Amino acid sequence: MSVRIRLDVSYDGTDFSGWAVQPGRRTVAGELQAVLERLFGTVEGMTVAGRTDAGVHATGQVCHVDVPPSRWEMLEASLVRKLAGLLPQDVRVLAARAVPAEFDARFSALARRYEYRVTDAPFGAEPLRRRDTLAWPRPLDLALLNAAAAGLVGEHDFAAFCRRKEHASTIRAVSRMDWRREPDGTVVATVAADAFCWSMVRSLVGAQLVAGDGRRETGWPGSLLTRTVRADEVVVAPAHGLTLVEVTYPADAAALLARAELTRRRRDL
Repeated sequence: MSVRIRLDVSYDGTDFSGWAVQPGRRTVAGELQAVLERLFGTVEGMTVAGRTDAGVHATGQVCHVDVPPSRWEMLEASLVRKLAGLLPQDVRVLAARAVPAEFDARFSALARRYEYRVTDAPFGAEPLRRRDTLAWPRPLDLALLNAAAAGLVGEHDFAAFCRRKEHASTIRAVSRMDWRREPDGTVVATVAADAFCWSMVRSLVGAQLVAGDGRRETGWPGSLLTRTVRADEVVVAPAHGLTLVEVTYPADAAALLARAELTRRRRDL
């Protein structure tokens, strides 16, 4: 018998070797698991919405774990504060709550939303934003970026932008891909989809940046969707500009289970 709890997690990915536990390496899951075991004794089934790569950040990551009911009853009211005192300063648990057993942080998710920050200022990134903002050496045209982004929205085979995993589908449904310029001059890409392949977001951004600075036609990123293998000419944008900002889920237990079952099916166009 256990209680499933949802944890909303934020972290600076700079000094982590990604989310997933790796022997001999510092990871977000490794730090979090160690502290949870210290508090709960037994922690099972840690599952995350998106296994971010080394250097990628999160402000809206979600994971779930199963813990003993007696310990949860004791810790529920104080857990977030206790975790703040025990976790390293580059990872925070923003909220913790009990959820239905049907909740699966990975498979129940409806969508994941990322942002990628880029500055084209001649001096590079502001010192206080150097960890989460890519310095681009050429001026970027917002209209060109958005024209390139438009051709990538929809359900497609994104094989050209994915690192292939054996037996895994590269078909994804991108519901949003656009760029905005912030008051400080930074350009920010927002991309949302039901799920992403390994390094897909950074590959999409890399393809659009060379269109945004005029070195490629704006239709070039979209033209790559006809390919069935990775496009070697697409440069993967550096990890530090990318942040997972939101994961959304159905509202009720029945919908959570149905969503998880649907997500587990292999997709075809």
